[in-house]
Amino acid sequence: MDVNIENSWKEQLVDEFEKPYFRELVDFVKTEYQTHTCFPKGSDIFAAFDSCNFDDVKVVIIGQDPYHGIGQANGLCFSVSNGIAIPPSLINIFKEIESDVNVSFPSNGNLQRWAKQGVLLLNATLTVRAHQAGSHQGKGWEKFTDAVIHSISKNKNDVVFLLWGGFAKKKGAKIDNNRHHILTSGHPSPLSANRGYWFGNKHFSKTNEHLLSTNQVPIEW
Repeated sequence: MDVNIENSWKEQLVDEFEKPYFRELVDFVKTEYQTHTCFPKGSDIFAAFDSCNFDDVKVVIIGQDPYHGIGQANGLCFSVSNGIAIPPSLINIFKEIESDVNVSFPSNGNLQRWAKQGVLLLNATLTVRAHQAGSHQGKGWEKFTDAVIHSISKNKNDVVFLLWGGFAKKKGAKIDNNRHHILTSGHPSPLSANRGYWFGNKHFSKTNEHLLSTNQVPIEW
């Protein structure tokens, strides 16, 4: 099956695209996009991969599903395009970055600049119906993104995985922690952050410390 995804990922995942579940997933997504308003736009479904090729991946951040409000989702987890109001979870991410690595609050929530430095911004589910959170869960995306995580774990070394919240921690269960560096904390959503499970995790400085210790270029957050 020909999937429009960046070539280095196509090589890693070629077997996945031929599996029955993926064919069913493609049919489901096509039907959903034809019959409902869905996000992100079709050309952005694989934007996380197109923005950060396999060879460049050095950090992985795992989200749950895309934003379901009009104009928000751009295919990168937690990210919104220029001109879109910054969502609450991303505000809390930027607050932690500001206190952790002294980078001032940015003017927009577009995380493309992270992706270009080797941060894979991966949602577990890559599509969603407008205004219906979780509406495309359980349709096959989770199997696909498990395969993505497994491929990184198996074929790369010294990647930093940032697992925020219970969902991401479960998603990361198959990561080889002898080969990779895993950081966990609560989710940056207001509900979790306001209970003290997010702020002060220092994940951004810790990520860069690990990258430097393994002779990799740190991320400009």
